[in-house]
Amino acid sequence: MSVLRLIFNIFWFILGGFIMGLLWWLVGLVCFISIIGIPFGRACFVIGELAFWPFGQDIINRRYLQNHDDIGTGGLGTLGNIVWFIFFGFWLALGHLMHALICMITIIGIPFGLQHLKLAGLSVAPIGKTVVAKGRFA
Repeated sequence: MSVLRLIFNIFWFILGGFIMGLLWWLVGLVCFISIIGIPFGRACFVIGELAFWPFGQDIINRRYLQNHDDIGTGGLGTLGNIVWFIFFGFWLALGHLMHALICMITIIGIPFGLQHLKLAGLSVAPIGKTVVAKGRFA
């Protein structure tokens, strides 16, 4: 990890990353309560780690990574994203949007606000997406 990425990640952690990462992990624990929520919960922990340290990581559609559809990138993935949005996605996206607005008040906070916007988009429909190192699949 470059020094600049490390500095950005530390400031990010202080400016909302810690809170949002904990919220993602909390939602993951709630998902694990039911058997059918376990895949959602596992994804929440992966995305929660991204919410803690987003600089140097990117989100891509698994269809582009695997060159074919799977259960999360097809019709069932769309249905799962709808269910996700109704129960959890709206609230997580709202949290990221609020943090983005707060961060973008200053010029220095714009990169952090953009990361929150990226995570807000992921909060709306996370099924069928995966986290990769930045530049790995550009």
